[in-house]
Amino acid sequence: MAKLNFGGVEENVVTRDEFSLEKAREVLKDETIAVIGYGVQGPGQSLNMKDNGFNVIVGQRKNSKSWDKAVKDGWKEGVDLFDIEEAAKRGTIIQYLLSDAGQIQQWEVIKKHLTPGKALYFSHGFGITFKDKTGIVAPDDVDVILVAPKGSGTSLRRLFVAGEGINSSYAIYQDATGKAKERVLALGMAVGSGYLFETDFKKEVYSDLTGERGILMGALAGVFEAQYNVLRKNGHSPSEAFNETVEELTQSLMPLVAENGMDWMYANTSVTAQRGALDWRHKFRKAVEPVYDELYKSVASGKEAEIVIESGKQPDYREKLEAELKEIRESELWQAGKQVRSLRPKN
Repeated sequence: MAKLNFGGVEENVVTRDEFSLEKAREVLKDETIAVIGYGVQGPGQSLNMKDNGFNVIVGQRKNSKSWDKAVKDGWKEGVDLFDIEEAAKRGTIIQYLLSDAGQIQQWEVIKKHLTPGKALYFSHGFGITFKDKTGIVAPDDVDVILVAPKGSGTSLRRLFVAGEGINSSYAIYQDATGKAKERVLALGMAVGSGYLFETDFKKEVYSDLTGERGILMGALAGVFEAQYNVLRKNGHSPSEAFNETVEELTQSLMPLVAENGMDWMYANTSVTAQRGALDWRHKFRKAVEPVYDELYKSVASGKEAEIVIESGKQPDYREKLEAELKEIRESELWQAGKQVRSLRPKN
């Protein structure tokens, strides 16, 4: 196991060199991996495992869009595609990849098929960490493990097809069989991870909820809107405001940061950009850090979990969600983005 050291803080990291795909196949050779849910993570993880030569079946609600998508992706009813209960019954490892709300709704169905020696796998620590709110309490005689790719299921699949891998975290909540570690590392490699870093269920969900509400989605969308609005109020055209706010960041600068780090990106921009960025960086950090403190406390207190659970229970949640997404989609900012993207050269 490789170790990363950050000023005395050590982290355990497992790479493909240390835990090969061949070793993963050997560990899981007698397992039937039942992927429950075919929404966000289900397609990418199940297809990657299937292509890697593992024994995978999919469990999904019949007569749903996700069932139809699974059929379109090549899963065959009665062969490797079943309703949720039948898949759970057949699986020795149950990958519980429904939405958080879906996991709560289907838990009693899954629980009765968690017979001794099986493994219950998550890609999000929500259900287990907030078990007092979700009711998801695993039997004592099954392994409870987690592999959480640090990206969407779409990205996981895209990178796999390109011959690359996304980094994932892994955790063991309960080792009933003595095989939990081998199982979780094997599954991490099977789904297409480039490497695996160690965490626990609580840290995974706390960081995940903070990240989604923060820099990954919530903060990013809010900052885009703020800068775009200021440029537009000061007479800049929609395309100029969009290009300076979104296009240059996503198409030019972020790839440089991803490849070489923020310092390298700074070093390879003009002196004008360097000086301004270095000076204003501190102002933005001081302005935003209190918001992040508030956000983390809301996550750790369980308040964010309560909001998610209560929202998911509402019968009109999907309709309200679509209205919120429509507001974003039809805003001038993202309408400008749609037109600007259409002008990108095609390969």
